[in-house]
Amino acid sequence: MGLISQLLTLPLAPVRGTVWVLDQVVLAAERDHYDPGPVREQLAALERRLLSGEIDEDEFDRCEDALLDRLAECEAYQNRTDNG
Repeated sequence: MGLISQLLTLPLAPVRGTVWVLDQVVLAAERDHYDPGPVREQLAALERRLLSGEIDEDEFDRCEDALLDRLAECEAYQNRTDNG
């Protein structure tokens, strides 16, 4: 970019900076939301609750289905981001 272009677009620098910061915040939020680690921890905790007798098989199955769906969503997102 030439000197003239830089001088002419200088007033837009705060806007570009703000957009960059917002992009970084969105990326961080997406990484947190689609992190499979907490979902796996919830699955392990759910199994412990079943084994301790705190919940019955029906509740376990319902919760497990929801968590497995969430885990699949996380893994699909990671596959999309890894492949471009």
